[in-house]
Amino acid sequence: MSEKLVESLRRVVADTYAVMGQTHLCHWNVRGRSFFGLHNAFEEQYTEMFEAVDEIAERIRSIGALAPGGLANLAKLAGIDEVAEDASADDMVRHLIKCYDKLLTDLKAARDVAGDADDSESEDLMIARIQVHEKTVWMLKSYLE
Repeated sequence: MSEKLVESLRRVVADTYAVMGQTHLCHWNVRGRSFFGLHNAFEEQYTEMFEAVDEIAERIRSIGALAPGGLANLAKLAGIDEVAEDASADDMVRHLIKCYDKLLTDLKAARDVAGDADDSESEDLMIARIQVHEKTVWMLKSYLE
């Protein structure tokens, strides 16, 4: 087991939890003309991430390490800023794009570490997550146009 791989996967779990939490906060507090569209989109996003983070954590367990947990521990490991509860819909979307950018950076690093460790299963999992989140970023950016 590669310690570098474990740490990179643990960071992805923490990032995913942080982005999921920020998306949930936006889902609850979004308001304005775009409420219905964003409210529903945010719900789809955090629901999808909740299922995905379990798969990543289970991958960590399957390679013989422990998955991270605890909100304070996950927040510290992720290092993702929080959006203001009263942020405008546009500010929420801009914030989530920044969150996804951080997550994508760490996913790509984990993908590369997995490749270097000849762990094609973890590499494949990271590639799949990158594809999902790149599509989400495209959609969020399109909303702002």
